[in-house]
Amino acid sequence: MKKIAFIVTILFTATHIYAQKIGVVDTNYVLSKLPQFKEAENRLNTQVTQWQADLQKLQAEYERKREAFENEKVLLVGDQLKLREKEIVDMETSIRNTIGARFGTNGEVNQLRSNLTKPYQDQIWNAIKTVSTKNNLGIVLDKSNNISVIFLDKKYDYTEAVLNLLGKSLPKVEETKTSIPNRGGRPMNSNKNGKLKSNSASKKVAPIESIQSMDVKGN
Repeated sequence: MKKIAFIVTILFTATHIYAQKIGVVDTNYVLSKLPQFKEAENRLNTQVTQWQADLQKLQAEYERKREAFENEKVLLVGDQLKLREKEIVDMETSIRNTIGARFGTNGEVNQLRSNLTKPYQDQIWNAIKTVSTKNNLGIVLDKSNNISVIFLDKKYDYTEAVLNLLGKSLPKVEETKTSIPNRGGRPMNSNKNGKLKSNSASKKVAPIESIQSMDVKGN
């Protein structure tokens, strides 16, 4: 008897899920079409480019001083040698800490990006909720979140409906500017992941080419 009841429950649940009307929305596409978001994103990209340039300058200065130290250390003795070696090690640590603080997993770039997208994500969610209610949707999938959609009839794609609803409710670009702080000249705090302990001044700092090509549009 329990077995029969269990089977009936499974069949009822499966039938209920199957009966739900499903819709699909591409939230990344919606974001890319919002002029307010694109304007703020461009300013974020500008800030990241500036930080990359600052790191390039620090890297070049470090390489210059490290090379000079390697060439001259045979002539240095006592405290003079220790001071020059400490200067190189401190520069190396500063560069690694800056990379971690700005470009690490919990760094400033990701924090600024999160602050940038959250207000628009909230508005998109509200628009999706409105469209779902209007079209009696029981389930809405976001096809921008690694969901493999093999086939999709256009009548079940509500991306444009959400975008049109947002277009009517969003304020003008001038009213939604997001402030991106410029901290180019301000020293960064140490980051747990970025901190380096080194006992040798001859150790090179890892190149930052990967940071220079970083895609600031998301993880």
